[in-house]
Amino acid sequence: MLTRNMKSPPSSPEQRILAAIRAVPRGQVASYGAIARRAGLPGRARLVARILGQNDDPALPWHRILRSDGRIAFPPESPEFTEQCRRLRADGVEPRNGRVRLPEDEGTLDAALWAPR
Repeated sequence: MLTRNMKSPPSSPEQRILAAIRAVPRGQVASYGAIARRAGLPGRARLVARILGQNDDPALPWHRILRSDGRIAFPPESPEFTEQCRRLRADGVEPRNGRVRLPEDEGTLDAALWAPR
């Protein structure tokens, strides 16, 4: 009997987003939009935020994901804001006034690092 070499079905958008978040190295940050692009879902930054908001995996480096202008998405007086700042500092990233500098040209960096080969 012949069997076909079947490709496994593509992973779900949520799995692709979580994989892109997990791939952000310690000491680096990315925007919600950059994560969406890395997951093959350009324009879906809000989906990234929603998935992060529903996630309960303590090992997920959620703190490395920021708004497109480098700001932390939580209100400054919230415990989540304080925790994200603490985790970023532990990674060697220093937030200033609730903001972190994103890579200069995130799009070009994404294209170089994450494009299919």
